[in-house]
Amino acid sequence: MKTKYWIALFLAIALLCGGLTLWLFNANQNAAAAEVWSGGKLVKTVSLQEDQTFTVTSGDKENVITVKDGAIAVTQANCPDKHCIHRGYCSGGAQIVCLPNKLVIKFVGKQPLDGVSG
Repeated sequence: MKTKYWIALFLAIALLCGGLTLWLFNANQNAAAAEVWSGGKLVKTVSLQEDQTFTVTSGDKENVITVKDGAIAVTQANCPDKHCIHRGYCSGGAQIVCLPNKLVIKFVGKQPLDGVSG
């Protein structure tokens, strides 16, 4: 009975490690675009290939979003904690969220790999 327990434990750990590896690999891929949501509504879809700065306003809530060099960031916000600003520039992976201002930036589409970047 102890042997079956150890085999099951080993398989569970192996599956967990494999799943985490796939998740981390996919999280590091660069996105082609980002969707900006405010108050549960899609405000704008932006290409990460075009540098730009724009402001998302909802009532008295305001976030300045900057796209630069294939990455996007919240560069100014009137929220109290400023966690969204501290996240910095991102080109993929987890969403950028400003919870007090109800702003979410979701990454969509993957950029194809080329011969230079591998």
